Amino acid sequence: MKKPVNFLNSVVVLALFSGCAATIPQELVDARKANAHASHSPAAKEAPAELHVANDALAKAEQAYKDDADSYIIRDLAYVAHRKALFSEATAAIVLDKRSQSRSNEAYQETQSQIVDQTRKDLSATEDKLADSEGKLADSEHSERLTAEQLAAAKVAQADAEKRAAAAQAALAKLADVKNEPRGMVLTLSGSVLFASNQATILPAARARLDQVAEVLLTTRERDIVVEGHTDSRGVDEANVGLSQRRADAVRDYLVSRGYESDKVQARGLGEGTPVADNTSPEGRANNRRVEIVIKPDSRQ
Repeated sequence: MKKPVNFLNSVVVLALFSGCAATIPQELVDARKANAHASHSPAAKEAPAELHVANDALAKAEQAYKDDADSYIIRDLAYVAHRKALFSEATAAIVLDKRSQSRSNEAYQETQSQIVDQTRKDLSATEDKLADSEGKLADSEHSERLTAEQLAAAKVAQADAEKRAAAAQAALAKLADVKNEPRGMVLTLSGSVLFASNQATILPAARARLDQVAEVLLTTRERDIVVEGHTDSRGVDEANVGLSQRRADAVRDYLVSRGYESDKVQARGLGEGTPVADNTSPEGRANNRRVEIVIKPDSRQ
């Protein structure tokens, strides 16, 4: 995979010298940065095929810029190259996630009782951590330690956070499909419910549902959220990635507009790369056209 990268570097250098008289489109600048970042990320090892496609896409954009710096097609090609680079990193992240976690098929079909059970386990683990802290504090009189009042306050805060998390899980389970995975709680919304076919504008009828989701999410606003867009396998891959990213952006922006802190919400367009059903049937494709909201575990625990 090194040859495409070396070739790309040559193209970039030539483009810089030959196009110095023209203003470089911002899309091309963004594509170069995204490609450079992907080339030094896990994508180089875990998603070499996707990174190779991203390199080729950027090479096309650079060639178009070299041939005619004022051509309207440069921005389109650069946009595709940018998304391809992001997709290679997303694919690498998925590969690493699947490799590090052994999940059975049943884990994707957890019931509400399993969610509550997991919450109880988390609370028990928190109590164990607090008990361990108390023991260590008792054994080291000369080290910094929490006062009795501080420890009691910490217990109350932890218990409150766990209680709010359990309540949020139960409330979200009434609005959509909810799974409790190692990466966090995953809320799955059907793409057909949120968007019209091949569109990224949230349907008016879906806003009430998203309002309810946002209201619940705000009860645990200290947690980071990732909004993931997914498509079925129909259509061109690069178009699917772009559509899924725009849809993820739309849901992210809507949650932010309802009060969630913008720096705690990310959006990722994963296209057709992570299906949950067979794309050969209408039902399977419908299940794959989805938006997933991943509520990550509380980093303070």
